[in-house]
Amino acid sequence: MTARTGSDTMHIGELAERTGLSLRTIRHYDDVGLLPATARTDGGFRVYSEDDFERLMVIKQMKPLGFSLEEMAEILAMLASLSEAPPDAGHPARLAEFLERAVHERAKMARNLAQADDFIERLTRLR
Repeated sequence: MTARTGSDTMHIGELAERTGLSLRTIRHYDDVGLLPATARTDGGFRVYSEDDFERLMVIKQMKPLGFSLEEMAEILAMLASLSEAPPDAGHPARLAEFLERAVHERAKMARNLAQADDFIERLTRLR
């Protein structure tokens, strides 16, 4: 599929700038199927949409929580299907597992951050 860039699309450089991710990371996510480009220009350059930006931001949120690429793909698929389902469709058990894991990993990161803060405070007092 080819497309011309317009106000509703962006090249990979703009996407990288908006997300704070490197071109290499975005290309990797494309290569592994997490973030396929919406289209390509006639010259073969990747073109991304606002939906792609939102998808990449979700990937960026999952990354520090330790989810594998396969788990990220599964979560993204679940999120997409839930956004299309009626509001009373409920949440699958697998989504609850991912939520529990995300909460656990976040708590672990918060403990590590508190330890880092304590260390910085200790060094600051020694100055």
